[in-house]
Amino acid sequence: MKKITHAVIPVAGFGTRMLPLSKSVPKELLPLGNRPAIHYVVEEAIAAGIKHIVLVGHAQKSAIENYFDINAELDNQLRNKGKDALADSLNWLPEDVTVSMIRQGKALGLGHAVLAARPIIGDHNFAVLLPDVVLDPFANDMHKDNLAFMLTAFANNDHSQILVDKVADSEVHKYGIAKLSDRSHDVSDINKADVNASFQVAGFVEKPSLADAPSRLAVVGRYVFSNKIFDYLANTTASVGGEIQLTDAIDALISQHGVDVTTMVGDSYDAGDMRSYMQAFVYFAQQQLAPDE
Repeated sequence: MKKITHAVIPVAGFGTRMLPLSKSVPKELLPLGNRPAIHYVVEEAIAAGIKHIVLVGHAQKSAIENYFDINAELDNQLRNKGKDALADSLNWLPEDVTVSMIRQGKALGLGHAVLAARPIIGDHNFAVLLPDVVLDPFANDMHKDNLAFMLTAFANNDHSQILVDKVADSEVHKYGIAKLSDRSHDVSDINKADVNASFQVAGFVEKPSLADAPSRLAVVGRYVFSNKIFDYLANTTASVGGEIQLTDAIDALISQHGVDVTTMVGDSYDAGDMRSYMQAFVYFAQQQLAPDE
């Protein structure tokens, strides 16, 4: 099967959980250490082999597109001052990687945002990375873990892949929770491991109570989709909150083509939640500072 080289990153959200920080600065550009959060997400995609990244935003998110463009005036000033290394570090995208931006138009949910990328993605299969979720780049081997593993798993069996991680009982009500099709993968036997595992899923329950949760495996925010998901999204009617839900289209995809979950290696941070963001900022800063700094 042809290698997946396209990815969608939805960046149209207003980031209400991060107000007032996100009032004038897109939440995706808020720093984790010395780089904005979305920088790590794009690096992760590139490390996994993605060559074309589609940002789905709106009119007030042009600063994100600018971040991935070359600021010619700044570049010239830095080089005229002999700061070539700094200038090079700002223009870090590989030459064979393209970042495009398309507008969602209407705020009709995550499913609608993914569908908005269809004119650029075309007939390609693709990955989706939610920018609120930042995987720990200091502990993971981004060339083989998580997203890279999911892309390989998709190539092997043609099943769309969804990243999941085991969460505490007290956290279950915050996430989409996987319903496993094979009880041999009972959640009590799934522990944090140093290798990914992939197996079939029967469906998802959105933010269930602990009593109603079919497992403790929560969706993390990384997906690899067959292009068929676009057809299901196009035919999905608005539901909760008047939005087109990605989970509704995934349920349809499961019933017709099969979908797998991939268990996550390493840790993730919710950069769209103030408490988790502050914890992540401290951790990323500590990793980036030299011992004598």
